[in-house]
Amino acid sequence: MKHKVSEEIQGVLTFVAVLWGVYLLDCIIPIQFVDWGIVPRTLYGLIGIPLAPLLHASLGHILSNTIPVFILLTLLAGSRTRTWETVIEIILLGGLLLWIFGRSAVHVGASSLVYGLIAFLIVSGLRERRPIPLVVAILVGVLYGTTLISGVIPKIGSNVSWDGHLCGAIAGGILGYLTLSRESKDNATSTQLPENS
Repeated sequence: MKHKVSEEIQGVLTFVAVLWGVYLLDCIIPIQFVDWGIVPRTLYGLIGIPLAPLLHASLGHILSNTIPVFILLTLLAGSRTRTWETVIEIILLGGLLLWIFGRSAVHVGASSLVYGLIAFLIVSGLRERRPIPLVVAILVGVLYGTTLISGVIPKIGSNVSWDGHLCGAIAGGILGYLTLSRESKDNATSTQLPENS
């Protein structure tokens, strides 16, 4: 499903604006949004699965996620995959894995999505074996490969959600692997449908 970056850039900018809007709102009103993050293996922590990527604990936290989110979403928008369906799938699968396997803590931030997008773009690009996705996979590997490896290493006593990074990367890798098969099946189905007379 080919689409142009120019067709989806408004959505990318809107997503980044929402991240900042939620952060600024959290600074203004007395409710602590970060309490709504993923808390593994708790019923109330389930609400964090869709919400955690929108919540950030500090200015430094959101600043460190903004540029990678923008770059990776822009690269994703230029691919054949359904951009926002992929984003939602990474968020939900990565969040669910973190809820099941993560450390007992409140996990927030878009970094899980960032790691998911890195893994997705690398795996799907290598699997497609077409020039542009392959170049994107190599570019993402060069830009973020070290980050991907260092970010999933357990850090004892750290406030960094390395397990959130790991679960996001696993989700992105799984979805990147499955995407090509799913698109091939969709294309085969669409070519078999009879035309209206």
